[in-house]
Amino acid sequence: MKKITSLIACTCFTISAFAQTVKPVYLDESQPIEKRVEDALTRMTLEEKVKMCHAQSKFSSYGVPRLGIPELWMSDGPHGIREEVLWDEWNGAHWTSDSCIAFPALTCLAATWDPQMAALYGKSIGEEARYRKKDVLLGPGVNIYRTPLNGRNFEYMGEDPFLSSRMVIPYIQGVQSNGVAACVKHFALNNQEIDRGHINVIIDDRALHEIYLPAFKAAVQEAGVWSIMGAYNQYKGQQCCHNQYLLNDILKQDWQFDGVVISDWGGVHNTEQAANFGLDLEMGTWTDGLSQGKANAYDNYYLADPLLKKIKKGEINIKVVDDKVRRLLKMIFRTVMNSQRPWGSFGTEEHALAGRTIAENGIVLLKNDKNILPINLNKIKKIVVVGENANKRMTLGGGSSSLKVKYEITPLDGLKKQIGNLAEIIYVKGYVSPLTEKRDPKPKIPVGYKEPNPEILLQEAINAAKDADIVLYFGGLNKNENQDSEGNDRKSYNLPYGQDRLISELAKVNKNIVVTIISGNAVAMPWIKEVPAIVEGWFGGTESGNAIASILTGKVNPSGKLPMTIAEKLEDYPSHALGEYPGDHVNVRYNEGIFIGYRWIDKQKKQTLFPFGHGLSYTTFDYGKIKISSKQMKNNDKITISIPIKNSGKIKGKETVQLYIGDEKCSFERPIKELKGFSKIELNPGEEKIVTFEITDEAFKFYDDKQKIWRTEPGKFKIYIGASSNDIRETSEITLL
Repeated sequence: MKKITSLIACTCFTISAFAQTVKPVYLDESQPIEKRVEDALTRMTLEEKVKMCHAQSKFSSYGVPRLGIPELWMSDGPHGIREEVLWDEWNGAHWTSDSCIAFPALTCLAATWDPQMAALYGKSIGEEARYRKKDVLLGPGVNIYRTPLNGRNFEYMGEDPFLSSRMVIPYIQGVQSNGVAACVKHFALNNQEIDRGHINVIIDDRALHEIYLPAFKAAVQEAGVWSIMGAYNQYKGQQCCHNQYLLNDILKQDWQFDGVVISDWGGVHNTEQAANFGLDLEMGTWTDGLSQGKANAYDNYYLADPLLKKIKKGEINIKVVDDKVRRLLKMIFRTVMNSQRPWGSFGTEEHALAGRTIAENGIVLLKNDKNILPINLNKIKKIVVVGENANKRMTLGGGSSSLKVKYEITPLDGLKKQIGNLAEIIYVKGYVSPLTEKRDPKPKIPVGYKEPNPEILLQEAINAAKDADIVLYFGGLNKNENQDSEGNDRKSYNLPYGQDRLISELAKVNKNIVVTIISGNAVAMPWIKEVPAIVEGWFGGTESGNAIASILTGKVNPSGKLPMTIAEKLEDYPSHALGEYPGDHVNVRYNEGIFIGYRWIDKQKKQTLFPFGHGLSYTTFDYGKIKISSKQMKNNDKITISIPIKNSGKIKGKETVQLYIGDEKCSFERPIKELKGFSKIELNPGEEKIVTFEITDEAFKFYDDKQKIWRTEPGKFKIYIGASSNDIRETSEITLL
């Protein structure tokens, strides 16, 4: 309290003093931001500049009280605004006013294949951040889905760089429309949690530029993101939070990024490298607070007193600090010192319903034999719900995305609410995951708690399922360690806690079974032929249960499409097929290069459980004939590709039309096809719309790692339009001259 009071007093005195003289340029919002930055910079002491480059608490950095320049406050939360924590600790501060709305995980957002949903997401979560007086939202994440074992895949947007790029732009724009900086992360190549703090990624330049960087590039050059977070891992033997190649050469020089590079918490390791290799703001170097160092651990950060001493000794040029402070000041003027930014709103029904809409648009109907879904409540009177995930909170745990939510609707809650008295609902757990203090902090694990006997749970579920009209199974993963959680990867591609056996045993006694997977990752499905219906429900946030129930009961027609491939077995993923995951604890080689996900599946002609872009509907869509404005194209030309889509079913529905392009012959090996366009449309029964794509030569380019440029080669290109990467409805050709 003393610290806050003194800051207020100092700021008031400063402003009062300014009122008696001419207003400084840096306080004049009518002036160009660059001019304001330079004016403020000239008024700062070296000590004040250095202080701005590192944290002052767990989630804030220094301002300059003498000049009335405020602190920056940040919040974890790619899916919601994290609860307030103590100044120097991870523990919650026990506020009563910080219970947020949880939005769906970003895999679910990506599964909407709808930029409008991304815009709604960004605007809504940005409003929550603004109301809570957060200046930087630490998200979204756009690391590419390389292995289904990655514990943080649920925080990212799938396996395809084009899909991620198109979805991240409106998210960022929505957040920043609130005067809150988005912080796209983790730059770059953070594709596993095992050894994440030091593993050195060895990758060819072509894969780096074609697969792993495009979403970051779109965030910078198209969305104008105001901050980027470095990754924990290494690239070219340098930590990614201070990396000459990624941060200086690519991000700041090639892409002309004018924002702030923020370290991941604990990602900084060296003063000279942090100063010279592109980092601007050091956060969380000692994540256990003041137990490191002397009276104030923050003064001992690499970009704190050690940096100040090296500058004074002439070992580090003050110009590098000036560049960092320029960027920080620019972000401050864009956010906390922007008097025109809106007030925001928090924990509202509007935000909860926005999250529900996003979840409903992202849930994927994977399989629906004999049209067992939607549930026909005219015929079904006894429903047995099986599975821990039907009644388990999924907003807790998972690492930095763990949330303190205003409320969370489970699938069981949602079903009871929507079905009401139309059918009897019986719930049996069927399996159980271990309770952990980390995952289940409220309530704490009861004294003397013993886990239920799995065999007894199994038998209870089988007995209940025998005479049910339909069995609704809710399983998948959760936010426990070694599941969908930061810090560790999954240990197996199979479902945990004996679920594979449980599903098979249930299918033996009741053929009318619907399996809903709650996860942020693909899972093995050895029982796939034993069940008629499968739904990917994702982690849907506050309104998850209502969204899932809406899909199962048919109140909402499913329209989600997979943002990643679900392979039959782990070895069908190239990172595992080629033997380079998780590496040797020092290096990990991306031997597969550009061939990840569906690119690899196409190349190897492998079968999948469900391909990239797959998703069923309760209605059907007919694809007409492709029309192309010109079959020949020169560089810098634009052509249009159009196709009529008709809803040939009986109910309103949405379809995502996907455009892929393949190079028929090239001096560089290229994938058979690559996603280059998509459009989600809604059609009434019998209605037809023309879907049009505008294509430039950018869609035909590849990265030439010999010349270090993006370029095209003349020749024939195949055009594919379909409902998934493996469900191509129409093809054509274009010749690039």
